[in-house]
Amino acid sequence: MDYGMTAELEEFRSEVRAFVAANAPDIAPKAGVRSAENPEELALLKEWTGKLFAAGYIGGSWPERFGGNGAAHSSERDVVVGEELARARTPAAVQGAANLVSNALIDFGTEEQREKYLPGIRSGELIFCQLFSEPSSGSDLASLRTKATRTESGGFRVTGQKVWTTNGQWSDYGYLLARTDPDAPKHRGISAFIVDMRLPGVDVRPLREMTGTSDFNEVFLDNVELDADALIGELNQGWSIANSSLGHERSGVATNAVRLRQNVAALVDLAGRVTRNGRPAIEDGAVQERLGQLSASVEALSALVYANISRWSRKSERVSDGPMAKMMFSELGVDIARFGLELCGEAGILEEGDAGVVDHGRWQDEFLYARAYTIAGGSSEIMRNIIAERGLSMPR
Repeated sequence: MDYGMTAELEEFRSEVRAFVAANAPDIAPKAGVRSAENPEELALLKEWTGKLFAAGYIGGSWPERFGGNGAAHSSERDVVVGEELARARTPAAVQGAANLVSNALIDFGTEEQREKYLPGIRSGELIFCQLFSEPSSGSDLASLRTKATRTESGGFRVTGQKVWTTNGQWSDYGYLLARTDPDAPKHRGISAFIVDMRLPGVDVRPLREMTGTSDFNEVFLDNVELDADALIGELNQGWSIANSSLGHERSGVATNAVRLRQNVAALVDLAGRVTRNGRPAIEDGAVQERLGQLSASVEALSALVYANISRWSRKSERVSDGPMAKMMFSELGVDIARFGLELCGEAGILEEGDAGVVDHGRWQDEFLYARAYTIAGGSSEIMRNIIAERGLSMPR
């Protein structure tokens, strides 16, 4: 599992590891992709984001005049950074959506848009959210119904609803997809915009989740007036822009495999500390077998991920590569978290903060969040359809 790990990249890995150890914010690790729980935590994440950009560990593909690394950047380095952040169990940059919109601006935006937004993204000052998903068009993004109509002044009036918006409650701007031509085929009538989240008509409502936190939000857009310069790229070019910006993000799959490997290692440790039938659970043959199965599955996922990255770097990737890795990661994450709760026994029903809870409630948090991954980024059902129809050429 040392795809592309040359001596130079291993030296870079050591550099990143030392940087993370010296600079990571003091925030307790949590399962999944989480939003700041309070303004103090948000300030730490914004400062951390600025440090990662300043060190060149994220945003390396940007043009040099905007702070990119130029020739020093490579997709392999992105993978190393993602893996080291995961290995340290430290948060990634708060700028998940900002990374997407920055790629959209670099590839399709105007010079004025780049100069207005990119410096604030790099410093961590500006927070963006992603206004893509809707209640009736999650995995089928092209069926979105939020509409943007031209105004007499040449701007746009936006009406609709978005959901599952990470960091929506903290964001300064949103990266929006809206329908601008209702008569065009659904992929061709969409445009991309930047929305100031403080505009009249923007209503952000945090969603309280099973984890007890509010990482996602509903966003209602009620006749929100946008200036003409809010449009990214050409009118009705939004589908291509969104796919292009999403295509820049490749390090996440390797990061996910690292996290699952850590969780299996934590399961082994847990099995040595809890008992089953009066003995350490690790001595039980059924527990050993299950740990072996989960460990082997994680290594299989890691092999799949690195094979995918290798094909991507050679520009020979297959349409089913991403969906296979995504679905395997999602389903395996649920299995690992569930077994963690099973090992906890009766203590598995306790909550964080309860007396007797195991590992400060880690396994409850992992279990409650793991199911979200089987929906977010394309549900497992949608992934299976893509694999079957596009990867295996099976009928619909």
